[in-house]
Amino acid sequence: MSIANSDTTTFPNNSSSSTSLNTNLVENVNPQVSLNPATALEKYKKKDSSKVVVRFRAIGNAPILKQNFYKITASNKFQAVIQFLRKELNYKASDPLFLYINSAFSPAPDEIVANLHKCFSTDQHLIINYCTSAAWG
Repeated sequence: MSIANSDTTTFPNNSSSSTSLNTNLVENVNPQVSLNPATALEKYKKKDSSKVVVRFRAIGNAPILKQNFYKITASNKFQAVIQFLRKELNYKASDPLFLYINSAFSPAPDEIVANLHKCFSTDQHLIINYCTSAAWG
């Protein structure tokens, strides 16, 4: 079975028009974007140092933290928040701990904290409810 292309466009083989087209493309490139892959890779590897304010709220019989507000690096995964809270509560990895965003859902451990903050923050705070038994979702 052959497919025929009925909408074929041919361009004249004029080197001056292709040269002017190429220079126009180079001139319209954003000067802030680096054409060097090594510098682009270095920029990608650099960690984002911006912080997100997180508020922890205890639910049920979970122990209450002395301090409820913390600043956490925005580029961290949610797994880092889980580990941080376990450390603050002196919980072992075998102790049950459930975390929820805005008393609604439990995010995946590989979710980025900045994305959660951008989508679900309340008054510029990411509210994380925690408990020792499953409560929601």
